[in-house]
Amino acid sequence: MEWKLFADLAERAGGKHVPVEDDADTVGEALDALLAENPALEERVLADDGDLRDHINVLRNGTNVLVEGDGLNEELEAGDELALFPPVSGG
Repeated sequence: MEWKLFADLAERAGGKHVPVEDDADTVGEALDALLAENPALEERVLADDGDLRDHINVLRNGTNVLVEGDGLNEELEAGDELALFPPVSGG
């Protein structure tokens, strides 16, 4: 399993694909491990109070877990695809 990072998040982590810690049981645990190994992401992903910033999207298998799932408590299964990205804007 790995995180797929997009836009400036990939730049801050040094790549678009970052392995997920094998013993992570939930999306939140996988996110904690990602941020622990990539501290440059933390200020972009977390607000000053330590909560996830409102504009950050967290997907498990293409579904935003913050909208259609159990949030960061969403359980992981082998083969899951995780993605983290900021809002997309265009014109």
